[in-house]
Amino acid sequence: MPSLSPFVLHSSGFRAILGESPTLELLVENEAYPFAHEAGVFIPERNELFITSNRIKDPASSGGQRVQITKVHLGNGASTSSGPGTGVACEELTVPIPMANGGVNYKDGILLCGQGTMDAPSGLYYMSSNPPYTTTVLKADFHGRPFNSVNDVVVHTDGSIWFTDPIYGHEQGYRPPSRLPNQVYRFDFETGSIRAMADGFGRPNGICFSPDEQVVYVTDTDRIHGDGGTDDARVSSIYAFDLLTRHNQPFLANRRLFALADSGIPDGIKCDLDGNVHSGCGDGVNVWCPGGELLGRILVHGGVASFCFGREGEMFLLNEYRLWRVQLTGGTKGALLGI
Repeated sequence: MPSLSPFVLHSSGFRAILGESPTLELLVENEAYPFAHEAGVFIPERNELFITSNRIKDPASSGGQRVQITKVHLGNGASTSSGPGTGVACEELTVPIPMANGGVNYKDGILLCGQGTMDAPSGLYYMSSNPPYTTTVLKADFHGRPFNSVNDVVVHTDGSIWFTDPIYGHEQGYRPPSRLPNQVYRFDFETGSIRAMADGFGRPNGICFSPDEQVVYVTDTDRIHGDGGTDDARVSSIYAFDLLTRHNQPFLANRRLFALADSGIPDGIKCDLDGNVHSGCGDGVNVWCPGGELLGRILVHGGVASFCFGREGEMFLLNEYRLWRVQLTGGTKGALLGI
């Protein structure tokens, strides 16, 4: 298997994604706590990145845990003689979003998943991307039954919000016992309609659309439970669904196994404009073609929970205590922003 370390090719199709001279550089390192875990919401107008940390022990917080939201000012984002990421600066935000996790660009701001606490609801939270970072709860229940611990979110071009809701919060000790199954939901903010769209998961986690929005991809991270238990025989896979219209309403149909992550779990997931599927896994970012063939990997020691695309071939990889920048060919662009 030919290798361009840290870029590993499984198929010649990966070369079209990498380009002639792909690079991986360290932007920020913070050994104090795992600041770079989830979200990864890129604001192209200001070259800024919003990220959420992994759980931090905090006796003063509900359940003794909290999550830190950080805004990364990317500056020129390039390595120089003075070190990697010159001009990159991190700003820790104080925002009332309980145990923030996945996020996505939404209208003029950011939509973040609040996993909730014993006292605060889990749900969808809108946050302004500018000071004072005003927040609003958009949805926190399914017809009166509280969500478990909303994990990841994506927005359809029709304005509907799709999100996953696994039971990790209760397993990890910061949420009450779950009152809903592990499911995928669709929320229409304009009408208030909330629907369960897919079930049968161990732990539904990442979610994204194909560029034409005809396919929905959902990662199932059942291999690792919130209590720390790991079982290789449990699911660590990506499932694909066709998004169909029946009786003028959307449905997910034709569930199929798209890919199995052989290292760790497939967590965050996104498509590029060519329909290739990228997912953060135990060894870095794995990339599959739309037909499910593994094209290649971007290896990062310790794995990647989540990531996002930047401008013209940029990717930002969240590696817990480290934030990395990848430069691929300029034609590799994220479907979410198309830049």
